[in-house]
Amino acid sequence: MLMYTVNYGDIYYWVQHSVTAARKALLCLKHRSGLLVHSTTPGLLTRLQTSVPTVRTLLSSNSASQNIPSCLWKLGRLNHVAIAVPDLEKAQSLYKDVLGARVSETVALPEHGVYTVFVELGNTKLELLHPLGEKSPIASFLQKNKTGGMHHICIEVDDIKAAMAELKKKKIRILSEEPKIGAHGKPVIFLHPKDCHGVLVELEQA
Repeated sequence: MLMYTVNYGDIYYWVQHSVTAARKALLCLKHRSGLLVHSTTPGLLTRLQTSVPTVRTLLSSNSASQNIPSCLWKLGRLNHVAIAVPDLEKAQSLYKDVLGARVSETVALPEHGVYTVFVELGNTKLELLHPLGEKSPIASFLQKNKTGGMHHICIEVDDIKAAMAELKKKKIRILSEEPKIGAHGKPVIFLHPKDCHGVLVELEQA
């Protein structure tokens, strides 16, 4: 398909002054685009007069949208989906021995009250979570979900501090005052599930 750029501002100016000038504009259009345009086609001038203001409105709208400041941060890729498990060894065995996935060693994160194991997938990871300590949030989760289940999703962001500032302005609750260091050694925050349609969302600095 061929694409042509036409200066509608010029056409609009000629149409407003005279029919003769409008015909010249049509000839100009024919010359620029290589299209066959018949200036004697019934109703063509009327349609041209109607369409030009519409084009001017669209151009003004696009210009206004370009003046809207862009977001200071943006979401990146899905880093992992976290699953709470009551038996970490059995869960590791399932993904490694039965499903044939590459599974990491167990890592303790006392600050978060969890043991973590990562299951490598082609396009993302699974994070297996098991309670560490009596005050572990995973322990309370497993009390309500005896067989385990999806705990949260983690999405990368390019600027976690900017994300925090803007989300607070938009009344999204963050479960800590400052980012904590997560399982990948990078700053992370968690967003309240009631503000995220029932899903606990983790944001991680990319």
